[in-house]
Amino acid sequence: MLQINNLTFDAWGRRFFESASVTLPTGGKVGLVGRNGAGKSTLFKLILGQLHPGDGDISLPKAAKIGSVDQEHPATPVTLMETILEADVERAALTRELDTAPPERLGEIYGRLIEIDADRAPSRAAEILTGLGFSQEDLERPMAEFSGGWRMRVALAAALFAEPDLLLLDEPTNYLDLEGALWLEARLKKYPHTALIISHDRELLNNSVGYILHLSEGKLELYTGGYDDFERRRAEKLRLLSATRAKQEAERAHLQSFVDRFRAKASKATQAQSRLKRLAKLEPISAPIEERVAPFTLPSPPRPLAPPLIRLEDASVGYDDGKPVLRRLNLRMDIDDRIGLLGVNGAGKSTFAKMIAGALDIQHGHLHRDRRMQVGWFHQHQIEALDPADTPLEIIRRAMPEASESSRRSRLAQFGLHFDKQDTTVANLSGGERARLLLNLVAMSAPHLLILDEPTNHLDIDSRRALLDALNDYSGAVILITHDRSLMELVADRLWLAADGGVKPFDGDMDDYAKFVLDRAKAASARPSQTPVVEAPRPTPAQAPRPAAKPAAAPLKRKLEAAEAVLARCTKTLADLDADLADPVLYVKNPAKAADLGRKREKAQAQLDEAEAKWMEAAEAYEQAL
Repeated sequence: MLQINNLTFDAWGRRFFESASVTLPTGGKVGLVGRNGAGKSTLFKLILGQLHPGDGDISLPKAAKIGSVDQEHPATPVTLMETILEADVERAALTRELDTAPPERLGEIYGRLIEIDADRAPSRAAEILTGLGFSQEDLERPMAEFSGGWRMRVALAAALFAEPDLLLLDEPTNYLDLEGALWLEARLKKYPHTALIISHDRELLNNSVGYILHLSEGKLELYTGGYDDFERRRAEKLRLLSATRAKQEAERAHLQSFVDRFRAKASKATQAQSRLKRLAKLEPISAPIEERVAPFTLPSPPRPLAPPLIRLEDASVGYDDGKPVLRRLNLRMDIDDRIGLLGVNGAGKSTFAKMIAGALDIQHGHLHRDRRMQVGWFHQHQIEALDPADTPLEIIRRAMPEASESSRRSRLAQFGLHFDKQDTTVANLSGGERARLLLNLVAMSAPHLLILDEPTNHLDIDSRRALLDALNDYSGAVILITHDRSLMELVADRLWLAADGGVKPFDGDMDDYAKFVLDRAKAASARPSQTPVVEAPRPTPAQAPRPAAKPAAAPLKRKLEAAEAVLARCTKTLADLDADLADPVLYVKNPAKAADLGRKREKAQAQLDEAEAKWMEAAEAYEQAL
C-alpha cells in the first residue's frame, strides 16, 4: 500500500531519517511507535506532502485517498450531522448534482449512489458520532456550539466516516475519554482499509493493530503482531545483537593478538597476513543503543494521617448557578486507596476532582477531611496554561525560593530535564517534557493524595511505564482519571463511576467496564438515527395515541427512480448480450468468445432479476406513502 524507499530527511538542524525503507501491507492496521521527538509526526507530514524528502521517495497507488486528523474542525453554522456527511466527498457531490443534472444523467447518478450505499450514510455517521460520545440531540447542533476538544472529535469522526485508502491518526485517544478510546479501539479493528496510527496507548496497540512500525535512529522497521509482541521480539533482537557483537569482538582480539605476536617472524608471516585480511573483512557491529527514560519522582508523605482520608455524607457539589452537578455523594477514601474514576465526558469527573482538591466547595451535605492533608493535583489544562516564555529554571525557582541554584538544577535533572533543557522556553519544550515537569512539581511536596487527571496525554510508552513504577512506589492515596486503560488497570484498586449526576462504586474490573461501554454504544447505534431521535411524551390515559405517520414520499420517490435507472441499465446490458449471441457465425469462428458471452449473460440475468425485485419493493413502498 505505502512504500518508503531510502528516505532521508534533514530539518531544524538534525537528521530525522537516513536511508529508511519500509512497505506497509494493504489493509493493514499499523501502529507507529518511537520515543518522543523521534520523528513520527514528521513522517506523517512527509506522507501528506507537507514536507519534502531530501532523498528517496514515498509512493502510494494511483488515485489512493489519504485521510488525516490535523486539527479541530472549524466552528461553522453547519450542523454536526451535515458536517460528517460532507466528509464523503463523492456522495456529497452526487447528491448536490441531483438538483441540476439532466434527465439522461440521473440514472448514472442514482446507480452510483446505490453502489456506494449512500442511503446508509446517515445511520453510519450517527453510529460513529455516538461512539465518540455525541448524543442524539447533538446531531442537529451547529458546529459553532462545540468546544475545541469536541471539534477534534468531529474531525476524527469525519476521517473515519470518509474511509480513505490510507488513514493517518496521530495520538487519536488524546482528546477522547476512556469510553471513546474503548470504542475507537473496537472500531479500528474493523476499519476496511490501511491505517497508520501514532499511539502510546498500549491497549490500543495490542488490540487494534496487526503490525508495529518502529522508528529509531532514523530507521524504520516493521514487526508483525501487537505492542507486546514487538517488545519481546525487539528485546530478543537486541540480545542477539549484543551476543553477536561480543563474539565478534572476541574474534577480533584473538586475530589481532596473533598478528601482533607473529608479524615479524618470517615463518608466520603468511598466517599473519591472512589474519590481517580476515580482520579487514569483519564488518563492525554497532553496539545497541539503550534508550533510557528518566524516572518520575513522586515522594511519599512523611507520616500517614488517621483514616479515613476523606468521607462524603449526602454531599452535593456544583458551580455558581446553584444547580448541583453531582448529588447524594456517600463515599469514603482511606490513606492508601487507589481509585480509578470512570465516566463519559461531562459526567462530572473533573468537578469531583476539584471538590476533593479543595478548589470547589460543596453545596449541601458534609465533606470530612483532615486539615493537615496535602493534595497534589495534576490536570491536563495546566499544560495549556503554562506561559510559553517561561523556562523550567524560572518555574523551579518559584517553587523552591529558598534553595540554591545548584539544588534547583539538580532537581530539574531528576525530573528528566537536563542542563540543555533547563533554560529552554516552555514553547520549545515537547508536550512530554512539559507533562514531566508539571507531574513532578505537583508531587514535590510529598502530598497525602495525588489527583491525576489525564496524566499520560503527552507521554510515550516508556515514560508511562516510568510513571506506573513511580505510582506503585508512592505510598499515599491516588485518584486517577485517564483514557489509558493499561495504566488504570495496573494502578487502580477500586473503580468509581460518575454517571446520572452522582459518583458510585463500580462493581467489576476494567474488562467488565469495557464490555459495559461497548454494549451501551451498540444499543445507542441500533436506534434509528438518520435524524436525531427525540422521544415523544407517552400518551396519558386521556389521550388516544395518534396513528403512526406515513413515511415521507420524497425520499421514497428518489429511491424508486434510482431503482428504475438500474433496472433500465440491466435490461439494456442483457439485450446487447442477446444480440451478440444471436449471431450463428460467432459459434464457428470464435467459440471461446461465445462461451464467455454466455457466462456474462447468466450474470446479467441474475443482476436483472435482483434489479426487478428492488424496483418492485421501491414501487410498493412509494405507493403506500402516497
